[in-house]
Amino acid sequence: MKKFSLIVFICSLMVILFTGCSNNETSQEEAEDGVVHLTGIILKHPLTKDVNDIEWLKEAEDRAGVSIEWEEVTADWDQKKGAMLAGSDIPDLIVGPNAITDADFARFTGLFQDLTELIDDHAPNVQKMFDEKPETKIIATQLDENIYGLPKYQRFWPDTGTRQFINQEWLDNLGLDMPTNWDELHEVLLAFKEQDANGSGNPNDEIPMDFAPVGTGGFGFFHPTVLLGSTGMTISGGGGQGYFVEDSEVKNFFVDERYKEHVQFLNRLWADGLINSEVFTQEYTTYQSLGRGDGSTAKVGFTFGWEKTDRFGNELASQYTSMPQIAASANQTEDLSWTYDYNELNYGVNMVQMSSATENKEAAMRFINELYDPAVSMQVLFGSLGTNIEDNGDGSYTVLPPEDEQMDPGTWKWTTTWADNGPMYISDSLDLILGEDMQDVLGQTEPLNDVLSNIDTLTDVYPGIFIKYSDEDNNQMSLINTDFMNLAMAKYSQWITEGGIENEWDAYVAEIERIGLQTNLDIMQRYYDDYIQSIE
Repeated sequence: MKKFSLIVFICSLMVILFTGCSNNETSQEEAEDGVVHLTGIILKHPLTKDVNDIEWLKEAEDRAGVSIEWEEVTADWDQKKGAMLAGSDIPDLIVGPNAITDADFARFTGLFQDLTELIDDHAPNVQKMFDEKPETKIIATQLDENIYGLPKYQRFWPDTGTRQFINQEWLDNLGLDMPTNWDELHEVLLAFKEQDANGSGNPNDEIPMDFAPVGTGGFGFFHPTVLLGSTGMTISGGGGQGYFVEDSEVKNFFVDERYKEHVQFLNRLWADGLINSEVFTQEYTTYQSLGRGDGSTAKVGFTFGWEKTDRFGNELASQYTSMPQIAASANQTEDLSWTYDYNELNYGVNMVQMSSATENKEAAMRFINELYDPAVSMQVLFGSLGTNIEDNGDGSYTVLPPEDEQMDPGTWKWTTTWADNGPMYISDSLDLILGEDMQDVLGQTEPLNDVLSNIDTLTDVYPGIFIKYSDEDNNQMSLINTDFMNLAMAKYSQWITEGGIENEWDAYVAEIERIGLQTNLDIMQRYYDDYIQSIE
């Protein structure tokens, strides 16, 4: 029995030794081929193809000597992130616009790698971005002087993300002029509703006005909040949570009388059946689909979007024209304004992070550095060389049209690459001829250029992307904003669809003040003043 036990022990030991030798051989083979295996998460657009099929990405991994096992996330990121961070179980790399926030860095200390020294030693492209665009380093640097997430700079985007479009063919069919104020817009929309504007023979298949779905957390692009600029108010990012700056004073439009007038106007349009009846319940895909009509028959008269082919598709785009801002009233003296979005469009916060538990941090940083090479970055944004971008052979490049002629360029871009969701540095010196859609965006922004050029970006724009709040202030503001938005956004849709703002306004403002809006305004004013002083 003892002899049998000894034989079993010796055999077991030999198995262990053999297994150990086998594992060592595998590790040695991996080391000899020079490839470091990493894990990563990418927050990507639902249209974007499998990352394993993106040519420039594979090439960037090869140059960095890494192979990344990617997990692709297109929805429900907040839920996944919450569980992941709570369990301290994160991959080597996380990629996506503000996928990990400054508040996450503060709450989950030690989970993310401070990149400062790695940038100095292994990321000359990132360092070049910091040197050429010092504001990007401001965006990246936390109050403790550490860098946990890297920003982006994509250079080409205009001063605003939203343009307003009206169907010129409908105007011509009905003998109408372009509206120049709210009353005239009301009359035009009423004609769109009551007459056969699209010439289909059915006077009831037109939607006079439509806008993008409004969430519970505030406003963004393609929302009618841009009409607050009709009163002279300058908002940013389409409105966000209502904070804006006017003559260097931080304010919030949700308690501003001009916002009340704006809601009253929209309620007037709603009461006359001029706004899409599903506007507060439709999904974004439905919003886009309605804009593209039915074949050559347009369905929507007045709406908001990024660019005509993106909003209406190739077949209907020519029917629409980009409008200038309109006044709130015919006799007003206030200068007009719009939403100023340059910072939100051309810069991005926390586009890529590294886990502090990553074993080969140098290799991970080499890969990150590849993303910030200007030639790679243009592929991050527009797609791979050869299929999406042509190398002209003289140091210049040209963005190519879609391979599928039926597809608009915006959809093509999002289908083939990370696009705006990726880390990048598009150097101002990069010689790149933009695609037709981006050239059109700039042309379709021209009717707004007069009002945009009058905006003072220091005294009338809150520089939120360049400001880092303390943990205490950040937490205080978040708590107030949660309660504040729950009330304000619910009232927005209610007052537009049901009315009642006149009778409820004073009590509503008092409730928002009770929630603590003034506390947030005081905090933001202090940070705004410090920022302005630092750059003067």
